[in-house]
Amino acid sequence: MDVLGEALAGIRIGRAEACSVRQSGAWGWRYPAFPGSGFHLVLSGEAWLVTASAPPRRLGAGDVVFTPWGAEHGLSHAPAPLSGLPRAVRREDLPQPARPDVEFLCGAYWLDHGPVPHYLRSLPEVVAVSPDHGRSPQMRPLMELVRAGLADAGPASEVTRPALLDLVLTHLLRQWVDENAGGLPPWAGDAAIARVLERVHEAPEKPWTVPDLSAVAGLSKTAFTQRFTNAVGQSPMRYLTGQRLHRAARLLRETDLPLASIARRVGYSTEFALSGAFRREYGLAPGRFRAGPAA
Repeated sequence: MDVLGEALAGIRIGRAEACSVRQSGAWGWRYPAFPGSGFHLVLSGEAWLVTASAPPRRLGAGDVVFTPWGAEHGLSHAPAPLSGLPRAVRREDLPQPARPDVEFLCGAYWLDHGPVPHYLRSLPEVVAVSPDHGRSPQMRPLMELVRAGLADAGPASEVTRPALLDLVLTHLLRQWVDENAGGLPPWAGDAAIARVLERVHEAPEKPWTVPDLSAVAGLSKTAFTQRFTNAVGQSPMRYLTGQRLHRAARLLRETDLPLASIARRVGYSTEFALSGAFRREYGLAPGRFRAGPAA
């Protein structure tokens, strides 16, 4: 799995919430900052994306707004200052017009424990993407499947909805990455550091050392450590630890593997070593994390 795919998979360990919102007339909502990643998918009609740091952006059907690290933002029927929008309320407290001017999906992955994946923290506060149906013709039927999935309350719907949304976010973020080279993290243009990150994400369980990683980069140990830290914002071993623990968190939530097996899969010699590191990163023991709500 590549760095972007790993990061998107990493947010799935959070509490997933999603709902559809239908609005008519004059409306606007401010979504406060929160610990996690969020998104909006415009299903029909038009809206305006409002942030504190950029001009308002018009959104149309199919457009997706992604907040990689849960930054404050707003949606409105017309351009407006973010500070002037009322705080968003629960869907149950909203009127549901029979003939809405706009309908959009709101979703979030709440990370009650542990940080947002490092790659996502390096992206802009808000990413807005209009799907390129010419280059990605699968997006149109995928959007229709998402719309149908919202109304599906049958068996396995809680499994299929996140899977569909994952596909939408993955396709659109890859498109955004292709179109916005200037907005990528500093390491994205450094082939040596990108190569190291790829190897770490492919096999975090390997007993990597700084000399091992500097050899992958083709640099001396000192030059590699400085270059990696400047580009990524963390030392090589701190980054490796974070990736191992993110992988462990995913395995705890997505599998029933015993802790000893998970420890071996993410590069820890014993379950006790993993437990100590996990508690320091996530603030609770692996067992309690596994028992927590995933949806």
